[in-house]
Amino acid sequence: MLKTIKIFSGRGNQPLAEKIAANLSLPLGRVEIQNFSDGEIMAKYEESIRGSDLFIVQPTNPPAEHLMELLILIDAAKRASASRVTAVLPYYGYARQDRKDQPRISITARLVANLITAAGADRMLTMDLHAPQIQGFFDIPFDHLYSSAVLVEHFKKMNIENLVVASPDVGGVKLARSYARRLDADLVIVDKRRPKANVAEVMNIIGDVNGKNVLIVDDLIDTGGTLVGAAAAMKQQGAQRIIAACTHPVLSGNAMERIENSFVEKVIATDTVMTPHTGNSKLEIVSVSTLFSEAIRRTFEDESITSLFDDFH
Repeated sequence: MLKTIKIFSGRGNQPLAEKIAANLSLPLGRVEIQNFSDGEIMAKYEESIRGSDLFIVQPTNPPAEHLMELLILIDAAKRASASRVTAVLPYYGYARQDRKDQPRISITARLVANLITAAGADRMLTMDLHAPQIQGFFDIPFDHLYSSAVLVEHFKKMNIENLVVASPDVGGVKLARSYARRLDADLVIVDKRRPKANVAEVMNIIGDVNGKNVLIVDDLIDTGGTLVGAAAAMKQQGAQRIIAACTHPVLSGNAMERIENSFVEKVIATDTVMTPHTGNSKLEIVSVSTLFSEAIRRTFEDESITSLFDDFH
């Protein structure tokens, strides 16, 4: 019997799911998702998915409803006899809570992994985890994509002269080094101290930014505090243009306002999460739909996806 591929989306990022399906010349599957008056979520597939290779596209960024919606869609798919269910999370929310670094707190990244597995997912596909070791929280096959495969080509076309690539903290050095290598640029590191959650204090710039154009790369921008602080410190040390790149433009609270009033010339991000700031002149969105489409195609056809990211990690 021939396998059939079907792609469905939750309400977390339907525009990206539509692009992914269109790249594969497939219609986005029909599913009804609604909230009852008390807030409970109900999901119902409106077409047969029996025996299909099913891909559910849904990021788990806040609100928590996105995560709950994903779990319900996975459970409904298994109960409707899908042969294999792959959870496609363009953004893996709760990834920053990946260790017990304080007393009496949850390792929520592990909890989310357990929930997705318990719901019945057979595979996981995501992009730019905040902490790559989160893959070890899963006992199902896990594919991890890198947005740098798309973003590096974008920056090559910009042809920025006298460029250095900066990591906003020590944890992002590996990512920044990958960009620097591909863009033939020097590497700079921001040594920062974080006194409490969502508060970052820049300490030192390790490397030379005087007279340079700086590309600050990170996996996500949340409050914008780290980025704005790093840009100010670099400007004080003689940096010229300062551009930022991130995979996940979470941009919570007044993050975009902070960036607008900062030394950051532009933020170039991907469409892994939907943001209300798409019309802002300082924010440019680059789609990663082609990368996800190719990964889904190869998964469906039982091909390796390693070549999609071999040079980018």
